[in-house]
Amino acid sequence: MLFRLFESAVPPLPDEAPTPPPGRLLPFVWHYVRPFRFLLLASILTAASIAFLEVFAFELVGRIVDWMGATGPEGFWNAYGGRILAIGLMIALLWPLLTLLDEMIMLQGMMGNMAMSIRWRGHRYLLRQSASFFADDFAGRLATKLMQTALGVRDTVVKLANIIVYMTVYFGSALVLFTANDWRLTVPLILWLLGYGVIMRFFLPRLQRVSEAQSEARSQLTGRIVDAYTNISTVKLFSSSAEEDAYAAESMRSMLGTVYPQMRLATLLSVSLQAINGAMIAATLGLGIWLWSGGALSLGAVAFATTLALRIQGLSHYFLWEVSNLFENLGMTQNGMETLAQPVAVADRSARRLEVPDGAVSFEDVRFTYGRNTAVIDGLTLKIAPGEKVGLVGRSGAGKSTLVSLLLRLYDTESGRVLIDGHDIAGISQESLRRQIAVVSQDTSLLHRTIRENIAYGRPDASEAEIVDAARRAEAWDFIEALEDEKGRSGLDAMVGERGVKLSGGQRQRIALARVILKDAPILVLDEATSALDSEVEAAIQDRMEDLTRGRTVLAIAHRLSTVAAMDRLVVMDAGRIVEQGTHEELLAAGGVYAGLWARQSGGFLAADEVAAQ
Repeated sequence: MLFRLFESAVPPLPDEAPTPPPGRLLPFVWHYVRPFRFLLLASILTAASIAFLEVFAFELVGRIVDWMGATGPEGFWNAYGGRILAIGLMIALLWPLLTLLDEMIMLQGMMGNMAMSIRWRGHRYLLRQSASFFADDFAGRLATKLMQTALGVRDTVVKLANIIVYMTVYFGSALVLFTANDWRLTVPLILWLLGYGVIMRFFLPRLQRVSEAQSEARSQLTGRIVDAYTNISTVKLFSSSAEEDAYAAESMRSMLGTVYPQMRLATLLSVSLQAINGAMIAATLGLGIWLWSGGALSLGAVAFATTLALRIQGLSHYFLWEVSNLFENLGMTQNGMETLAQPVAVADRSARRLEVPDGAVSFEDVRFTYGRNTAVIDGLTLKIAPGEKVGLVGRSGAGKSTLVSLLLRLYDTESGRVLIDGHDIAGISQESLRRQIAVVSQDTSLLHRTIRENIAYGRPDASEAEIVDAARRAEAWDFIEALEDEKGRSGLDAMVGERGVKLSGGQRQRIALARVILKDAPILVLDEATSALDSEVEAAIQDRMEDLTRGRTVLAIAHRLSTVAAMDRLVVMDAGRIVEQGTHEELLAAGGVYAGLWARQSGGFLAADEVAAQ
């Protein structure tokens, strides 16, 4: 019950809209830590209390030595028995209770929850980044940045709130108690603190810089390794294991180039610290004995000062390494912030939701360049009527896929507008926009989840019967029934492997078709939707295409012109512009770009005769 009380003090997975983190270090850290501010304050207070209690315990030991010397065994308990009992209760009860409270706050309240809260909020923000953000980076590197940054932020705050407060109170209390016994006892400690500060000033910034470089190198290495694993089929097909070895080795050597300097700094730091610690202990012991021999200091005070100096010697290693880890975490956080705090390139300008009663699509004088000098889409205007089926054709690089990306608002137009039922999609929330559009692409990747979850991805509330019906309509049910994964799960419960690697290309595409059928969106985009299917299955799908597209506005991209020849209208693109429009027969009769493309495709004229005969 007590554990759960602290574990639930701050919900680790808050249900709130993701917000962009600041791009400066301290505001970035505070952005993620703010929900835990009251636990942090409680942790600071308990850490300070424990530090003072520990130093005071050493001082009490010195007093007990003096009491023992003053009274002898016979009168000791009569004179000081009550005080000894109070000291014992403080050490045996109060100290453990404070420690329990501190550990509960730290371990149950913050350590697990804070890291997970940072990952949750960071992940939700990253998911809403633009397509170009993910296209420009390794997926593995981004995941590593998220995981590392969560730990970096948490450990930075924990060490600042707990360790530094603890040590500040500890050393401050030691100075006060040394002064209370004899101000001269503070001289070795003050000189030691000055030396300690010099060591920290010299080593810690260097450790921070090398840590930041190491964090970047680690992320790069992880990204390269994950990239090879994700594309393992390509690696195998091209016998590229040696090349991948060299690619990974380059990153490993780069990371070692940051590890070696870090280890050298660590060795020099440890030796320097031991040197000033030894000097401080010897000076405190020598000065204490000298003051005692002159009658200026009691034997208990000498015992207190010496044992506390020995304790400080042990804590100094711990403290400096914790501070060095703090700088390492700051470097890790700084490095992660550069990725996680990037502004979203395609952001919602409003939360307006899109309703599509008709499905009319319009591109009005659209221009887009991907930030280059040459336009990929250049002044394009196209109107698609509700329920119209339009095929986009043209040579590779003509801008067909880019036009679809602009319709899905994976990128924002640089000029012009894209409208659905008269609504400018730039003023519509992206999620509501994409719920109204179903897409089957040539490069079909599935999530490493069950067949059921993949089919129902666009409609998680779909019933079992609806999922099975969609699979049947996509000609996928027969192979789904026969599936079984390595753990014996079969049919809809079988796992598909990362990116669907356990399925053939045709099977993946049929799962994607089933997903689109189940989603039942009013606008349908087909980007070479049957390119991975064998002829028999493709023919079966084509036979059902009228059923799949009935009542929907369809935009289909195809390089095999026979797959779109029966569309209501064909739009021929070249260099980001529309150069021809019309039906299949009209474009053939015109003898232009489309007719030339058709003539080059094997069996084109035979297919033309078949289309004309229909």
